[in-house]
Amino acid sequence: KVLGAEERSKKLEAELFIGLRGEVVKRLIQLQEAAAAVAQVDVLCSLAEVAQLHRHCRPVLENSRAFFVTNGRHPVLEQTLVDSKFVPNDTELDPETARLQILTGPNMAGKSTYIRQIALISVMAQIGAYVPAESATLGLVDRIFCRVGASDDLSRGQSTFMVEMSETALILNHATDLSLVILDEIGRGTATFDGLSIAWAVAEHLHDITGCRTLFATHYHELTDLANTRQAVANYNVAVREWNEEIIFLHKILPGAADKSYGIQVARLAGLPKPVLDRAKSILSHLELHSVKPEAKKQGPKAKNTVQDSMPRANAPQMDLFADF
Repeated sequence: KVLGAEERSKKLEAELFIGLRGEVVKRLIQLQEAAAAVAQVDVLCSLAEVAQLHRHCRPVLENSRAFFVTNGRHPVLEQTLVDSKFVPNDTELDPETARLQILTGPNMAGKSTYIRQIALISVMAQIGAYVPAESATLGLVDRIFCRVGASDDLSRGQSTFMVEMSETALILNHATDLSLVILDEIGRGTATFDGLSIAWAVAEHLHDITGCRTLFATHYHELTDLANTRQAVANYNVAVREWNEEIIFLHKILPGAADKSYGIQVARLAGLPKPVLDRAKSILSHLELHSVKPEAKKQGPKAKNTVQDSMPRANAPQMDLFADF
């Protein structure tokens, strides 16, 4: 009797569930519409609350290629910092004079944070949200392309450099003059001269052919010469200060190119042994003494939208740098 009662109970439960499911199916469209409305209200309320709590501003959207942000901030990172305060930065992607920005500076200085912050501000503005800044005037973008980070794809047999080049190819083949392109350390996954050549050619293509707004973070300081030969290329750097052989990261974006990358100082912060650091300094001094700076073909003083070859040319083989070692 007990087993029979249990079976009847389960059968009745199943019948009730099937009946309930049938009633839900009858009202499925209304339920989906209600869920969508609730979700929309939830998103709008969340965006409004965040904007009020964190001092976001209402962006001005235009049908142009301008991109001007005053004291912009990273919407996530500024809320997660514990031991320090987030440093806001201005952004001026002027379509005539600074459409492509070459950003140089040491590791850990904040280059990647800054360029990702710009992409996030653009996304937030175009979904109708307020943005983390004092003011923002943004031209609409049709697509945002980001090539950041370094990872391989072992399942497809692709190296880190192959993945990087595949993603860069996608950008070059699909970006338009209304796109926003974010590039971080293009060419770092291969030999120095190869990587520099690729990075240089990519920057020229985005400026001369595509004409899109681009933030190009790099350690190839030679790329800063593009500002002398291209009308809409501008150099920016992340400010640092040196004190007692240490570097202090200011995380402030300033006009002009960085004079060096401070790689050895960052290596010291990471804990490399002193003998290794001393040897690295010695080698660096020798390399800097014997290095040859690539020369860009001039197009006249800030020539405007003129496509011309300005590839860097090395006057000596790479291995000649080590002739005295």
